[in-house]
Formats: sequence, C-alpha cells, structure tokens
Amino acid sequence: MSTLLTALAVAAPLAAGWSVHTVWLRRSLRTARRDPLTGLRTRDGFTRRATTLLKDPRAVVVLADVDHFKQINDQYGHAAGDALLKATADRLAHYVGRDGVAGRLGGDEFAAVVIDAHGTVGDLLAVLHGVLARPADGMDPAVRTTVSLGWVRTSDHPGDDLSGLLRRADEAMYTAKQARAGVRRAGLGRLLATLSGRRAGRRGTGVAA
Repeated sequence: MSTLLTALAVAAPLAAGWSVHTVWLRRSLRTARRDPLTGLRTRDGFTRRATTLLKDPRAVVVLADVDHFKQINDQYGHAAGDALLKATADRLAHYVGRDGVAGRLGGDEFAAVVIDAHGTVGDLLAVLHGVLARPADGMDPAVRTTVSLGWVRTSDHPGDDLSGLLRRADEAMYTAKQARAGVRRAGLGRLLATLSGRRAGRRGTGVAA
C-alpha cells in the first residue's frame, strides 16, 4: 500500500503539470489562429471553421477587399490604415455573427462564410457594403473608402472545395471593383480563364483544406 501511495504522490505533480501545459498549448494555438491587429481568425483558423460550415448547402462564401488601401496608407499613415482594417474587421464580424466565420487572409483582404437561412444574403451584403464604407469611429472622416465584395453559393458549385469557392468569389469581387459595383455574385459558369486558375496578378486565394 505504501508503494502505491508513494507512486501516486510522485505522479500527482506530473499530472498537474501536464494539465497546465495542455491548457497553455490550447491557448497558444487559439492565439496563433487570431490576427493580432483585427482579432479575426487567420487563414489557418478560418479554413478550419469554414470547411465545417461548407457542409451546409446553404453556405455562402464572401471575399472582401478594401479599395484604394495603399492610397490610405500613403496619404494618412499606417495608423490610419490599421484603424480602417480594424473597423472593417469589426463590422464584418458583426455581420457574420456566431453562426458563421470571418477571417483576415492577409493585407486588406478578408473572407467569410455565412449560412443563408432565409435566402436574403444578396440584400444583406448590399447593406453590409454601405456599412463598410462608413468612416472608422474616432478617426478623421476623410479616412474612408469602400470595400468590394464578391460572393458565391456553395450549392451552385457542389464540386468545389473552399479554395475553389474563394477563387470564384475573388473573380466576382474583382469584377465588382472594376465596375465600381460594390457587390457581385459569382456567375454559374466556369471561372474566368487564367493560367493559374485565378485572375492574373492576384495574390493567392488558395486555402489548404
């Protein structure tokens, strides 16, 4: 009996230490999957959650890109640019809510997956476009721009994974940006032809599933 008690006495601190270490690892992993500026999920964290949401046939993939962001940085400074990114992220996260996911893919590019339970995502994105164009709270009202949005229904392309759907949303977003249309839904046909499967000169929107 004394041997058993001794073994338990030795094992108890090790078990407690491992438990603390496990909690620390989990917190570190969650932190690594959050963008430090905006608080949104990073590409990896977004991919994990988005891939799960895409199992719902009502899922919609949205790509958002801040218009003229470099000009904002050049004219008003990086602090103003960061404030604009933070405001965009906060508003996108509010739109997505708890049932969807939003992430910062890099730079001024954001992505989201939402569940269109009522078939009204087109109207809601039009409203979101107007909200995203508002000046950041507490900033000079002159520090403002628009955000171009492209979106695609997963049910329109059942054979596409997240990367494919993001490419379609990217094509739609680029069309919206060029036409100054604000919001554009991806067409039901194949992607616009480019050598790499995305529009020329565009930084990669591919996401490993």
